[in-house]
Amino acid sequence: MSGGDPADQVPPHRLNTADQVAAVLRKRITDGLLEPGRQLREEQLSAALGISRNTIREAFRVLIQDELIVREPYRGVFVRVVTAEDVADIFRTRKLLEPLGLDALVADRAAAARLLRIADTAEAAARAGDWRGVGTANLDLHRALVEPCRSQRLDRLFTQLFAELRLAFLLTGDPEPLHEPYLAWNRTLAELIVAGDADAARAELLRYLDDAERRITEAVKAKS
Repeated sequence: MSGGDPADQVPPHRLNTADQVAAVLRKRITDGLLEPGRQLREEQLSAALGISRNTIREAFRVLIQDELIVREPYRGVFVRVVTAEDVADIFRTRKLLEPLGLDALVADRAAAARLLRIADTAEAAARAGDWRGVGTANLDLHRALVEPCRSQRLDRLFTQLFAELRLAFLLTGDPEPLHEPYLAWNRTLAELIVAGDADAARAELLRYLDDAERRITEAVKAKS
């Protein structure tokens, strides 16, 4: 990633609430425009957005709660660098929760068919060489696995988990070798669900998550 002023990475229109500022910074972080370890400076962001430093501080508090940034005493605020221990915790949670929606998905043909469309999107992004787009489609598919649970709390949890997971993605460097192995696996998982085989889908999902955890952990450790 290039250096430069983080304020250059935010849109020019005026923002006036901490939640709006947090939303802009969250997207820039998860898109990789503000990379792990990057310092975020109140005065630069305040000047760029035309808002008070108090609002910036409030936005920082939101993102600290989301575990996307950290405040280090006497040093400042930085985009969080995910550790191998973080990856293990993220996947431990995913393995517990992602299978919960499988039975409901199998019973809902329209929702199950959406998984195939997401797999199509991922494959189209791969053909276009858009490997970050492949990663986004990958996470969309896994988010769709828990949507049948119809839990706003679960949806919020997965939004945070996947934002943290994107931080780990950014540490792996080239996204193609990270995401390419899961294109066919995503389609297999979607087809099992569409076929109504919840047990096979559950076993395949857990194998998938074990493999993804191993790959991402290895990449994060290599950067540490």
